[in-house]
Amino acid sequence: MHSLISKDSQEINDILRYTLAVAEKYFTMQEILPPGIGVPDISMDILPEQGCGAIDVLNYFEKNYAHLLSNSAGPRYFGFVTGGSTPASISGDWLVSVFDQNACGSNDSIAPQLEHQTVNYLKQLFGLDTEYFGSFVTGATMSNFVGLALGREWLGEQYGVDASNEGLGKFPVRILSATPHSSVFKSLAMLGIGRSALQKIGTEADREAVDVQQLEETLRNQDGPVIVVANAGTVNTGDFDNLKAIASLKNKYRFWLHVDAAFGGFAACSEKLRHLTDGINYADSVTVDAHKWLNVPYDAAMQFTRHKALQLKVFQNSAAYLGDPATSPDFFHYTPENSRRWRSLPSWFTLRAYGKNGYREIVERNCLLAKELGERIKMSEEFVLLSAVRLNIVCFSIREPNVSIEHIRTFLNVVRDEGDVFFTPTVYKGIPAIRAAVSNWQTKQNDIDIAFDAIRRARRNLKTLTHTVSKE
Repeated sequence: MHSLISKDSQEINDILRYTLAVAEKYFTMQEILPPGIGVPDISMDILPEQGCGAIDVLNYFEKNYAHLLSNSAGPRYFGFVTGGSTPASISGDWLVSVFDQNACGSNDSIAPQLEHQTVNYLKQLFGLDTEYFGSFVTGATMSNFVGLALGREWLGEQYGVDASNEGLGKFPVRILSATPHSSVFKSLAMLGIGRSALQKIGTEADREAVDVQQLEETLRNQDGPVIVVANAGTVNTGDFDNLKAIASLKNKYRFWLHVDAAFGGFAACSEKLRHLTDGINYADSVTVDAHKWLNVPYDAAMQFTRHKALQLKVFQNSAAYLGDPATSPDFFHYTPENSRRWRSLPSWFTLRAYGKNGYREIVERNCLLAKELGERIKMSEEFVLLSAVRLNIVCFSIREPNVSIEHIRTFLNVVRDEGDVFFTPTVYKGIPAIRAAVSNWQTKQNDIDIAFDAIRRARRNLKTLTHTVSKE
């Protein structure tokens, strides 16, 4: 055995203690670390011939890189839809690395059994019927990929084609959606269907929700079955399609209903918000992302479907040493990966630790705080609220004629560099905008106060800077 590996093996307790110390230091600084940070490109080092051991690497990392990480797990990181990691999920995630299970087989380890149990918990959390089959994938993109792959297979069957064996050339694939997430287009590209196969449907007035009448008219004019992608929580405004109304159209038209509920599915945690997900049980496939509102570390999402047999048909892995796909329940016959990190364990930990009531409280608190931020923006002179706050997303812009996306980006860089809060830019109905996603388990009223003060201060500073430059 190499001398450094042998030494680290003997000093594993010291390594773990040092790792814990780095983590503890990070958590004690949550309130003061900048949520976002701008970092220049670094030079590419040469891999050393001789290593230095784990302790020295930890020390080097802490001194040179730790302070350059954004506090994306903190309470005022409002970019994308990013939750932090609950204490229980961190514990589970650390153990995933320690035990290093390939969570694919069913009886060689308890790991895949606990994944089935975690999926069972999640179906209860989201109000999904027990008939749904589910598994963990890396993120919402891969979950959408799986759902659309099954929809593609279903379409092939409608035309008498075995798509997983014969390919796509023998039947048309058409997708209808009003406000699809970018990951849907990416999935269509990866599946060989093509981004241009998606036809945009109009939305309700001042909404991102699909106009169901226009959707029905489009379905009526199709000359064959299609895939409909419905949204339970759009990325710009957290808007919901009328899932029940869309599902009722299945009585008249043939289509595969895929519901992208990456973060909006969590509305089901709250009795106050659950009505938004009414109709989700009519879906053929569903996407939910755990590393969003479940607040577990990245590399965790779920896919659900009523068509387990189709999923086996698409993803079965034929190799003698892996067993017969027809009788094996192993996950590598149902997911894109053969080698799978035990990514369900952090979710199992946090669900067991905090239960339904814990997640109800997080979701309801985040939504109330988002509404509070929305009201402050609505009443302000510096900003304009672009859409009603329906869930946990606040979409707004700078109150200024002809605001450009470059202006928005400049403003957000100023906000970021002041170190109090982090937002991401977007475009809403042609208007360059800013979006805030409140989805962290730590976020409190004080964080909204700090965030609003920060954007008002940045707006004043940017105006002053612009005025000074123009005078010069």
